[in-house]
This record gives sequence, structure tokens and C-alpha cells, in this order.
Amino acid sequence: MLSAYIPLVVDGLADAALIFFVAVGLTLVFSVMRILNVAHGSFYALGAYASVVIGIWLTGRGGPILGLAALVVSPILIAVLLGPLIERTLLRWTYGRPEALQILVTFGLFLILEDAQKLLFGVQPYSNAAPMQIFGISQIGGIVYLNYQLLLIAMAIGVAIGLRLMLKHTRIGKLIVAVVADQEVAQTLGIDSSRVFILAFSLGVFLAALGGALASPTVGVAPGLGSETIVLAFAVAAIGGLGQIEGAALAAILVGLTRSAAIYFAPEFQPVAPYLVMLAVLLVRPYGLFGSVGLRRI
Repeated sequence: MLSAYIPLVVDGLADAALIFFVAVGLTLVFSVMRILNVAHGSFYALGAYASVVIGIWLTGRGGPILGLAALVVSPILIAVLLGPLIERTLLRWTYGRPEALQILVTFGLFLILEDAQKLLFGVQPYSNAAPMQIFGISQIGGIVYLNYQLLLIAMAIGVAIGLRLMLKHTRIGKLIVAVVADQEVAQTLGIDSSRVFILAFSLGVFLAALGGALASPTVGVAPGLGSETIVLAFAVAAIGGLGQIEGAALAAILVGLTRSAAIYFAPEFQPVAPYLVMLAVLLVRPYGLFGSVGLRRI
């Protein structure tokens, strides 16, 4: 009987892993820069598009194994090319200004990036399932599992642990924590907060693009992917508490398992399941599972 629910849990955790990548990037940017980046979902979509296009190109020249490199190379390229450029040209002048203005600026960026995707890639869907096929399947207790799903879960755990270790035990992480705690004091101590902002925003872009790249073998990549993702990422960030890495992880698991359970038992509720969870959590804890009034830490 229990074995019948194991696929549900695996599907839910694999879904949670992909949600976590984009949600933790969103919450990292908010925690450091205090900006709700509406364009964050567009980086997810760009990561998916770039991964498919570069993956097919590499596969044609070096085989499927070489094509796997696109899953990592694509988000790095997007983070390096767009992260510093957008932070310095569009976001920097909005710091300290009303939140409504910041949201309007990032919403404008979202519209620009959505149209840019249509110009670059067209409106037809893209897909490249080769990375998922390379890892094959495993059969445990008569149940077949996709090894790629297990890889996604392992990578999400690795990213969560890596982020926490980076923030606690590296010089860059300590600089980020100092700026989050008090930007003015950090600047007084000689910390270049402008560079910290560029680094944090680029890391957020990388995490969103990584989520899109890793999701691309499992879904068709088409216009609208970014808008669907950002709405879900906001729900996860609200459930976990804005600016909370552990909150994003737990919220992603809750949403992933709920979506998976809805698909198995009541498919008609799958689109609204994450928002029902968000509503239930916010009714009890208005600042999210890990959030509190006036709390600002990472």
C-alpha cells in the first residue's frame, strides 16, 4: 500500500526541486537588495531556451554526453551576461525609492524579456529530452523511476546546503550577510555594497536560469513559461517567508507534494493547489513559515 504513494512523493520532490531553484534565487535577491523582481521568471525561461538550443547544438557536434554541459553552461552564460548589466543599468537607481516604482521597473523588464524571447526563439515550442534519456530509469520494488528526477532532488539538496555553507563560511557570504544586516554599517566598515548587490543579483539570475535549464528536458519550452514560473515562485516565497532560504526550501516541498497529490487524486485542482496552500499558511502566519515582522536576515 505504501509503495503506491512512493511515486507520488518522488514526483512531488522532483517538482519541488525545480520550484526551489527559482524561488531561492528570488528570495536571495529580495533579502539582499529589497527588490521584488517580477522579471525573475524570465530568467528561468531564458535558461530553459538557452539550454535546449545550446544542448541540441552541442549534441550534434559531440554526442548526447557533451549536450549535458548545456544544463550548466547556459545558466552561467545568462547570469554573466545579464546579471551585472541589468543591476547596473535598470535596478541601481531604484534603490531606496518606493516599492511600487521598483515593481514597475522589473515588470517593464519582464515585458521586454518576454518579447525578446519571441524575437529570438519564435513562438513554437522547443524540447530536448536527451539529457533525461541519458540517465535512464531505475526499477525499485517493481516501480520504475526516472533517474533524472532523482538527480534533480539531489541537486536541489546540494544547492541548499551549498548556499548555506557559502553564506556562513566564505568571505563573499559574510560580506552578503553584513550588507543584509545593515548596509550603512557595512559601507562604513569598507564593504563595497555595490559589488555585493551585483554578485547577489547575478547569483539570483543564475539560480533561476539553472532551474529553467534543468526543467527543459521534462517540459516543452514555449512563450508564457516565465509568467507561469514567477507566479509560482512568488507563492513559494510568500509561504516560506520572504528572504528565508530554509523557508523557500520547505515551501517548495509543500507546494511540490501538494501539486503531485492533486495530479494523482484531483487533477482539476492542480492549477490552484499551490495557492490554496499559500492561503492556508498566510491565514495562520501572515509573514510566512519562517518570516516575522521586521526580521531581515538570510
